[in-house]
Amino acid sequence: MGTEILSDMQKTTLDPSNWDDFRTQSHLMLDDMLSYIENIRLRPVWQPIPNNVRQSIQESIPLKPSELSEVHDQFMKKVLPYAVGNVHPAFMGWVHGGGTPVGMLAEMLSAGLNANLGGRDQMPIEIEKQVVRWMIELFEFPENSSGIFVAGTSMANFMSVLIARTNLLGREVRETGLLNSGRTLIAYTSEAAHGCIKQAIDIAGIGTDSIRFIPVNNEYQMDVEILRKTIAEDKKNGLEPFFIAATAGTVDVGAIDDLETIASIAKKENIWFHVDGAYGALGLLAEDVAPKIKGIHQADSIAFDFHKWGQVPYDAGFILVRNRNVHLETFSSPATYLSRENAGMSAGSPWPCDFGPDLSRSFRALKTWFTFKTYGKEKIGEMISDTCKLAQYLKTSVVDNPNLELMSPVELNIVCFRFKAENSDEINKSIVIKLQESGICAPSTTTLNGSLAIRVAFVNHRTNFNDVDALIEATVRFGKEYESSI
Repeated sequence: MGTEILSDMQKTTLDPSNWDDFRTQSHLMLDDMLSYIENIRLRPVWQPIPNNVRQSIQESIPLKPSELSEVHDQFMKKVLPYAVGNVHPAFMGWVHGGGTPVGMLAEMLSAGLNANLGGRDQMPIEIEKQVVRWMIELFEFPENSSGIFVAGTSMANFMSVLIARTNLLGREVRETGLLNSGRTLIAYTSEAAHGCIKQAIDIAGIGTDSIRFIPVNNEYQMDVEILRKTIAEDKKNGLEPFFIAATAGTVDVGAIDDLETIASIAKKENIWFHVDGAYGALGLLAEDVAPKIKGIHQADSIAFDFHKWGQVPYDAGFILVRNRNVHLETFSSPATYLSRENAGMSAGSPWPCDFGPDLSRSFRALKTWFTFKTYGKEKIGEMISDTCKLAQYLKTSVVDNPNLELMSPVELNIVCFRFKAENSDEINKSIVIKLQESGICAPSTTTLNGSLAIRVAFVNHRTNFNDVDALIEATVRFGKEYESSI
């Protein structure tokens, strides 16, 4: 009977029956992805998905096994060619990092290890703690500050709202709720802030009517004088300001709020000062960019993504918190099945799950650790600086071209411009679609002061000046073709 049971168990394993064959196929798959990155310029940045390809993957859940080589072949033919294209140097539409071969290999190692970083005494958590220490050093936070990896800045911004709430109302608010506190909390951010700030206030149960969207100045920065007046008015009316979210690198134009002044306002009014630095915060790594985000060191919490300017493969978001105790009070939830010990696997308290909502957590820190260890702070900083130089080059190219018009200041790596025409919005929307479908480059659009603009974000470390020239040439060509057709 024992032998029969063992035989049945062996039949249900998901490991390969022939490791040598599996290893050969694995090497082919790795080589295919390395070739994809190496030869990315030979591909269009993006191409529409044919209907037959889209429909070909629509099937019932597979009942029987398939050969790994067959599934890989489907991936190469039906998935890889139709990705959004942010690995490509001509991907310029959104703030997506390009990733690196090093990060890809680190992700492979992480998947093989299959570590759950919710807790327990394990070296992967020590790697995450080391990256936290690096960020504490970079942002000049106190040594006893805390940080944790999350999916992205949207989650980090949400967590910052909860931490700020706990900071004001104490841990007991987690049991009694905001309604029973008898207090009306008010948050502040700029009209140019990312929509996830509004979403964070929403899902935190505070309500979006409790957000004050402060107008921006001519530089698209939060107007600090209006911020002061709005806070004073709210306090006069018996409301309780608790949270200010400034932005380091706005999503539309890459503007940086006056962080130093906002920090002083927050300190004076005893309000939690948070910085949404989704991509701009890592500008501290670049010597010429760091002065633009002065004041970020004074934040109570900072949210940012390593998968943007840091070029770490998706996803690798992060939140850094000055007050470790408040961070811990916000999320720690003792449970018998999570009991801690001074020795054995249950040692190492507090665990990462005590600093965030996730108990099951992937080893995001490994690809970040590999990136910094392999390339170093200086090289990553130089790459960030180069993306900003590309933005200045595009700005100059636009200003010097009589067919084009600059739409906003260029502070970091984002440029907004348009083709000059009578039906400007309609023509520029058409231009962007043609640019994307041509595979030449992929910018996006945004609306500034009521007018549609072509938006270009330089984030990919592979992008060069020739890509900018190709963008300019194609934009003007498509614009003139559109004009001649009407």
